[in-house]
Amino acid sequence: MSEKPSLVRPVIRRLSGHVVDLIAAGEVIERPAAALKELVENAIDAGATRLVVALRAGGTDRIDVTDNGCGMTPEELDMAVQRHCTSKLQDERLVQIRTLGFRGEALPSIGASARLSITSRTAESDTAWCIRVDGGVITPPHPSSGPVGTRIVVTDLFFATPARRKFLKSPRVENSHAESVMRRLALSAPHCAMRVTLDDKVLFDLPEQSPIARTATVLETTPDTLIPLDEQRGHIRLSGFACGPAKTKATGSGQFIMVNHRPVTDPMLRTAIRVAYRPVIERGRFPVMALHLKVPLERLDVNVHPAKTELRFADEAEVRALVIGGLGRALGHGSSGGGGIHASFGSRPARPSISYPSRPDVPVELPSFNEFRAESAASLPLSVPKAAPFAPDRSGFAEQEAGFAPAARAPQPVPEHLDASFPLGASVAQVFDTYIIAVAPDGDLVLVDQHAAHERLTHERLREQYASGTLRSQALLLPEVVDLPRRDAEALLARSEDLSRLGIDLESFGAGSVLLRSVPALLGTKDVQGLLRDVADELANDPDLDAGNTDSFSNRLDAILARMACHGSIRAGRRLKPEEMDALLREMERTPRANTCSHGRPTWLKLTRSEIERLFGRIK
Repeated sequence: MSEKPSLVRPVIRRLSGHVVDLIAAGEVIERPAAALKELVENAIDAGATRLVVALRAGGTDRIDVTDNGCGMTPEELDMAVQRHCTSKLQDERLVQIRTLGFRGEALPSIGASARLSITSRTAESDTAWCIRVDGGVITPPHPSSGPVGTRIVVTDLFFATPARRKFLKSPRVENSHAESVMRRLALSAPHCAMRVTLDDKVLFDLPEQSPIARTATVLETTPDTLIPLDEQRGHIRLSGFACGPAKTKATGSGQFIMVNHRPVTDPMLRTAIRVAYRPVIERGRFPVMALHLKVPLERLDVNVHPAKTELRFADEAEVRALVIGGLGRALGHGSSGGGGIHASFGSRPARPSISYPSRPDVPVELPSFNEFRAESAASLPLSVPKAAPFAPDRSGFAEQEAGFAPAARAPQPVPEHLDASFPLGASVAQVFDTYIIAVAPDGDLVLVDQHAAHERLTHERLREQYASGTLRSQALLLPEVVDLPRRDAEALLARSEDLSRLGIDLESFGAGSVLLRSVPALLGTKDVQGLLRDVADELANDPDLDAGNTDSFSNRLDAILARMACHGSIRAGRRLKPEEMDALLREMERTPRANTCSHGRPTWLKLTRSEIERLFGRIK
C-alpha cells in the first residue's frame, strides 16, 4: 500500500508589493497593444489634439507616445506611477465616468514589468520634468527639456516578467494588434491629429478631421459610400456610419463600436450587428462600420474588466433593439451617395449600393413575372422611347450568336433628360438574355442581373408577408419528445410564447425534456429536433435573445425564403421587353436591400465614363 502523503497546512501570508504589482500588470498589460491603448487613452483624456506614436518590434522593444495635452507637474508625475492614483474620478461611486481611463493602474503596471520614462511639462512651467521606473524601481522626477505635453517611452516590455514575454507573438502579429488599437482610438477621437509609425513605416498620418472624414479614412473607403445613422430610443442615441453590403470582410476586424467615445468589443453589440446585416450579406462575411452609442452614465457599468473593453448595460434588450432597428432602417434606405458597384475587369468587384429616391413610405406590392409582362411603357414612371420591334436576321451576326439582344427593338438614343430620382436610369439593351444595360441620369453605364435583382424583390415580398403576422404552424402527426440539458429545456419553455408565434408549439415533458407538437409550415418537418436543440442552446447562452433572432431559426427560415424567391423569379436566359426591364429597374429603386440578391451577390454594377475610357486606353 502506498503511504498517505502527509498534509502540510498552508499558511496565509501577505504578498509583497512587488508581486502585487506584477499580478496587476498581468491583468492590465497582457501584450504591447494593451500598453499602447492605455497610453493613448491617457493622452486623449489629457486634452491632446496631436499625437505621435512610434513602435518597434510590435512594441516589445519600444513604445513611444508623444502628446500636446495638459502635461503633469513633478508632484503629479510622482503620483502617476503609484497604483490607484488618478485625476479622473471626482467621487467614490464609479458612476460618473466620463474619461477613457479611471482605474489608476496603467502606468504603475507598465513600470512594474518594463522600463518606463515619462517626460512632461505644463503650460505654466518653464521646464519639463522626467521620471523613470525600471521593473517597479522608481527614480524621482528631475528637470528635463521638452515642450508642453507628455512623452512616454516604454522599452524592454516584460523584461521583469520573462514568462509573459516568452509567450508574445511575432513582431508582425503584435504590430497587427497595435494597428487595430490605433484605428479604434482614431475613430473615437476625430478631433485629435494622429501620426502612427510601426518600425519606421507610417501606418497613418491623420489631421484633425470631421467624424465622417475620419470614419472613411479608417474604414478605407470614401464618404459617399457611408450610410449615416442617427437614432434615438429613450435616453440612448445611436449614431455613426455603416457600409452597405458593397463592403464586407472575412473577419470582424472592420467593426468599430464606441460607447460614450470608449472603443469596446462587446459581444452583445456584435450579435446585434450580425442580426441586422443577416438579410443582406452572405453567410461567413462581416459588415464594416463605425457605431457610436451614447448611454446615460448611470445606465452603464464600465468597471467590468481591467482592460475596460467590456461593458454592462442596465437594459441590454433596449440597446440591442436600437442597434438592430437602427441598422436595419439605414440599410433599407440605401446609401445617400448614389454610387453603385464600379466594375473592375480582372478582379472581383465590391458589392453595389443604390441611392433610393425620397418618396412616401407606402407598401410596395412586388409584381410577379407575369405582372411585369403586363406593364405598358405608358404606365412606367420613366418614359421609354418607343420604336418598331426589332427583328434581326440571326445569320451572319456574331453579336447575335454571342447572345446580344438590343432589348427586342432597334437601338434607341438615350433620353436627354432622365429623372435624377431614378438612379438606375433607362434600359437600352439586354445581353445574353440575362443582363440589362441601362444608362443612369449622370451618364454612367449600369449593368443589372435580371434574375438576381428579381430574386431580391421576391425575397423581400416573402419576408414582408412573414413580418406582417404569425407563421402558419404545421401539427406533427406524432408529437416528438426532445431530450435536452435541463438548462436548455428551461430556456425553451421560458420562451414558449415567442416560439408559438413562430409556429413552434411545445410543452414540458419532465425534467430536461420537451414535447414538440407543431413546427412552422414553411420549414417542414425535416430535422426539427436539430433545429430545436440549436435554438435552445442559443437561448440558454443569451437569455435576453428573442427566439426569432437566433441564428438557428433565422438562418433556416431565411434559407427557405431565399429558395422560394429563387424559384419564383425571372430566370436568366429569359428575353424581356423594354417596358419589363424598366419596370424591374423602378422596382429595384423602391425596394430596400435591392443591392444584393438573397445569396449576397450583387444585383447591379456601374461603369463610369472615366472607367470606360481607361479600359480603352484614352486615359490613364
